[in-house]
Amino acid sequence: MKKTTTLVLMLCLILSGALCYAHSEARTKVKEDGIPIGIKESTGSMSGTDKSGSIIPTIVDHTLTIIFSENIGVVYAEVITDANAPVDAALTITPNSIQFFIPNAGNYIINFTLSNGDEYYGEFMVMD
Repeated sequence: MKKTTTLVLMLCLILSGALCYAHSEARTKVKEDGIPIGIKESTGSMSGTDKSGSIIPTIVDHTLTIIFSENIGVVYAEVITDANAPVDAALTITPNSIQFFIPNAGNYIINFTLSNGDEYYGEFMVMD
């Protein structure tokens, strides 16, 4: 009887572990790299060079991550809704990265203003 009870308990333990793994409750699921956001220049380049390739924003769920791959000076980044309501903003020195948490689903715009006056933007969507 003791061996049967031990066997049943072991099977229950193995089965519950397998189910947790199958439903990613054990946090074994690998997060996506994110959805890239295309960056466009919103003003004529004052410096003469396009720096949009140095700004790499990606969105995963409600987290917006921006990586600046080279030194483009001080950058002011601002997230607004598509109705121009402010969500969040940050000033950073590059090369660096910053993150924003977007609390609600919807359409958003990320604006970048460089210290030389150049402006860039990207449009993205957050879904629940």
